[in-house]
Amino acid sequence: MKGRSALTNKIESEIHLLERHVTMLNTIVAHEPIGIIRLSELLGIPQHKVRYSLRILEQEGLILPSPEGAVTTDKVQVFYDELNEILMKMDQTVNVLRISLDKQATKGQTINK
Repeated sequence: MKGRSALTNKIESEIHLLERHVTMLNTIVAHEPIGIIRLSELLGIPQHKVRYSLRILEQEGLILPSPEGAVTTDKVQVFYDELNEILMKMDQTVNVLRISLDKQATKGQTINK
């Protein structure tokens, strides 16, 4: 269904990007210090995308560059906790939207009979 609606394209793209950043952060946590080439190999992500994600993670203060590769900071656990809270709120919002759509679908079926 991806790419079918301007209403949903942006959110799908942003969720995919967030997923990549979090996956990369998880991999850094597990293998730090770790460099671009190794991250690219482990995750199957092109090096240019790894560089972009590393830049974002560094701007957020979640990682630091070192001569041996990226290392995490003490802000990672706070980020995980905050992200979990945000995702729970998003999940609630999605469920409300789903219920609303189900009601509209049911209403449409009733009208079409």
